[in-house]
Amino acid sequence: MPERRTVALVTLGCARNEVDSEELAGRLEADGWQLVEDASDADVAVVNTCGFVDAAKKDSVDALLEANDLKDHGRTQAVVAVGCMAERYGKELADALPEADGVLGFDDYSDISGRLNTILSGGNVEAHAPRDRRKLLPLSPVERQSGADDVALPGHAQAPENEPADLPEGLAPASGPRAPLRRRMGSSPVASVKLASGCDRRCSFCAIPSFRGSFISRRPSDVLNETRWLAEQGVKEIMLVSENNTSYGKDLGDIRLLESLLPELAEVDGIERVRVSYLQPAEMRPGLIDVLTSTPKVAPYFDLSFQHSAPGVLRAMRRFGDTDRFLELLDQIRSKAPQAGARSNFIVGFPGETEEDVAELERFLNGARLDAIGVFGYSDEDGTEAATYENKLDEDVVAERLARISQLAEELTAQRAEERVGQTLSVLVESLDGEDGAFGRAAHQAPETDGQVVFADGAGLTVGRMVEAKVVGTLGVDLVVERVSEEAGR
Repeated sequence: MPERRTVALVTLGCARNEVDSEELAGRLEADGWQLVEDASDADVAVVNTCGFVDAAKKDSVDALLEANDLKDHGRTQAVVAVGCMAERYGKELADALPEADGVLGFDDYSDISGRLNTILSGGNVEAHAPRDRRKLLPLSPVERQSGADDVALPGHAQAPENEPADLPEGLAPASGPRAPLRRRMGSSPVASVKLASGCDRRCSFCAIPSFRGSFISRRPSDVLNETRWLAEQGVKEIMLVSENNTSYGKDLGDIRLLESLLPELAEVDGIERVRVSYLQPAEMRPGLIDVLTSTPKVAPYFDLSFQHSAPGVLRAMRRFGDTDRFLELLDQIRSKAPQAGARSNFIVGFPGETEEDVAELERFLNGARLDAIGVFGYSDEDGTEAATYENKLDEDVVAERLARISQLAEELTAQRAEERVGQTLSVLVESLDGEDGAFGRAAHQAPETDGQVVFADGAGLTVGRMVEAKVVGTLGVDLVVERVSEEAGR
């Protein structure tokens, strides 16, 4: 029997990309490939790139070049780019980066095995020609589901109804019809579940809709089946991801579908916590706030995309709201769940931004009491409306404002952490370090983007356990806790 070809998936960018990589892993393993963790042990290294901002694109190029170096002194024979940067630039990326043996778009995912076999055999797979993916589905959201089967939607893939009975152990489907085609990469007790893809918003600084396409929801049954499967794999917390979770259901005829889905997800056996990310402030509604703040096992966590708070800047961004409206929203949330977590990202140095606008953003940040804050300096993105704006700020002005707001954010999030001293939190243990070191996250902390919990004494703890702990100190945004009890049966 010939030796199985090996493949390593290197994932950059957001949690959505992680889901896409696990779909690719599922497709490849189902077709006989052997998955390996280290690219140096693989016949082909597949780099799932990020194409959002310049820094992420640079990281993606660096990862491709690093993988290419393995061809000189390792097993690796080919390096292939997939993901957002590959989809966004296609042949342009292939021409600029000849070190990549293939640049594959989303439309190639359904036959990823065939594409890689062709490349390894010395054949040529033409880099795809980028196109505006918003045009692939009907303009009207309620008409999109009927055409979704003909459009590549990474992270939405379902195994064939008549799938082979001898799929490798641990490869979905594991439960029910229309189970996900997905292979977990790693053993973390936390996993992301894609709720939808694409975005219908037209923020002037963002290119994501052009290469991710129009917004389309996954059906609730698919989301539930995938969550059940993940629970069977030992997952304790799921994080619902998409470009805009507050729009979930609008193309299925029910904009309030998330409110009914969340309690069902929380009832899945084995799941201890359900977290929702990527919420649009302008689309928040009282019913959704109620469900997020009152449903057992649903984290009262609000990842709100504010981006700025000065009205003039927000309008130039094609967004809505202002400082007082945003503070009112946070007050509404905390009136229902005082310990609720809230985080956001902000762009400074946007074209036309004034010192008064920066001062308004500072007023908002000082009043918002956010647990985590990401700050980015504006830069032009190809194909966006903002790239055509006049009144661009000098780079040194953008850099100064970035440093200034970043410093304020660091101070304010450390203060917010100190406010939590004395609180008792449910902490999911995520990793162990040595004999007594243990780390985890509370309900107000999402993986990767927010702070973490450090146990003062981690002796006897195991990964995946939910523990009641009291906050006794802080380390910047991180919390130091002591165990109160380990919840029975969890």
